[in-house]
Amino acid sequence: MKEFNTTAVCVPDKHYMADLSERVQEIKKLVDDGKYFAINRPRQYGKTTTIDALCHVLQTEYKVVSLSFAGIGNAGFETEQSFVKAFARKLKREFLNGLEVPAVIKNRILEIISRKEEKAELDELFDLLQDWCDEEEKGIVLVIDEVDSATNNQVFWDFLSQLRSLYLKRANSNRVKTFQSVILAGVTDVRQLKKITQSEGEHKENTPWNIAADFTIDMSLSESGIQGMLDEYEADHHTGMDTAAIAKQIRAYTNGYPFLVSRICQLLDKGRIPDFGNLPDAWTQDGIDAAVRTILSEENTLFDSLMGELKAMPELCRQLKEILFEGKTIPNLPDNAQQKRLRRVGLIINNHQSVAIANRIFEMRLYNFFIGESRFAGELRGNALNNKPEFIKGGKLDVPLIMKRFIETQRIIRKLDDEEAERKFIEEEGREKFLTYLWPIINGVGTFSVEEQTRDRKRMDVVIHYCGMRYIIELKIWHGESRNEEGEKQILGYMNHFDLKTGYMLSFNFNKNKEPGVHEVHIGDKLLYEGVV
Repeated sequence: MKEFNTTAVCVPDKHYMADLSERVQEIKKLVDDGKYFAINRPRQYGKTTTIDALCHVLQTEYKVVSLSFAGIGNAGFETEQSFVKAFARKLKREFLNGLEVPAVIKNRILEIISRKEEKAELDELFDLLQDWCDEEEKGIVLVIDEVDSATNNQVFWDFLSQLRSLYLKRANSNRVKTFQSVILAGVTDVRQLKKITQSEGEHKENTPWNIAADFTIDMSLSESGIQGMLDEYEADHHTGMDTAAIAKQIRAYTNGYPFLVSRICQLLDKGRIPDFGNLPDAWTQDGIDAAVRTILSEENTLFDSLMGELKAMPELCRQLKEILFEGKTIPNLPDNAQQKRLRRVGLIINNHQSVAIANRIFEMRLYNFFIGESRFAGELRGNALNNKPEFIKGGKLDVPLIMKRFIETQRIIRKLDDEEAERKFIEEEGREKFLTYLWPIINGVGTFSVEEQTRDRKRMDVVIHYCGMRYIIELKIWHGESRNEEGEKQILGYMNHFDLKTGYMLSFNFNKNKEPGVHEVHIGDKLLYEGVV
């Protein structure tokens, strides 16, 4: 029986996976056109799986030499000679695994490996490779995965320069036969290599990979792609799930990030979600919420890598916090080194020329991180935990009481006679304080997310997921009665979307004559609890 996979390459005969055929055909067009290009995407984004599927398709028309630089240690990149021998050993492994190589080329590869002294240089390697291209009737496609391990080494720069030289010779003369296509894969964008290898006093205007074609193919998993994977699973397991609805919800959480999609499915399939005793119960909206909650509490290499990068950039970290809590807009800067670094590892994306978190799970993880680091934690957590028993009744949250207690804490803490302190609280601190107060109440059992389209300087809609129930709280800055009525209409729309009868609003109000507290507002068959801070 197949299973969901979150480690290494996905194999169609062993794993449930999205149909990659359309994506592979798009990439094949680049190969057919003789392009050299790089596939650079974040970690665990399906690069190796896509390359494996691509190589399988290409084999009918081309000779495919698929290598990986993983396993070549630092010593293998110290000199040309050590690199050539390491590269030759990679080629040897390929023909031992069944790749057909002309005998004369095979013998030259073995001769390089057998030398007691490392005398081979890049020129000799490329003479060998070009002779191989001359020998083959089919065009040779060279694929190199895991190039990140090489990008800080001068010898790799020289290797790319040699590839570039052959490419240009082919472009200038029909008599020069070289690789049909070269594909480099990794997290690093090899076209930016000049920024990595520059040394003091040295200036390189061109990268040796400036011949590379743009690779703009979307490698995220689409909603239809996720549904196709779930349809195959459903045919095997008969859970009764609505595959279209489940795929839509998974896509909404993950934005198609392959590892996160597979991890949600893996948790549901293996029964690792508490309180879901069978597959039909697990493959539901509530089951997905529970799987996301599990992922948010996990320690794994993906989150370790992302958070490690972010913590090394305190200024950008501060800006992301302002995006999440204050609704600020940060311009997307294509040449900003820190932004480029976080885009490269997949934490942020360019959303209409503004910086955005790549998906909702990453966003939720960041909220948890910022709340854990919040300077307000000390003043709020104790109060929240002391009152926690009365906030939870019969497995349900008493949100009006949570708002009431929070308002009471702020009436004591804030300097209500200090206009500047009041403005700072409302515009910069209010949302962070409320979410910091809320978090210890729901932590371990529930999570919250923020509807992205509502996160601006005026309004934020928070969706709490707790024990299979949803609670919608609109956090807003008071801008008069008419704006308040608009806010009521907006949250009613969300209540209708989630089929809820009760909703909540928490207003941060500049008006000195305001009456802090919580009161009920009935609108048709809906009930709103409106709190004023």
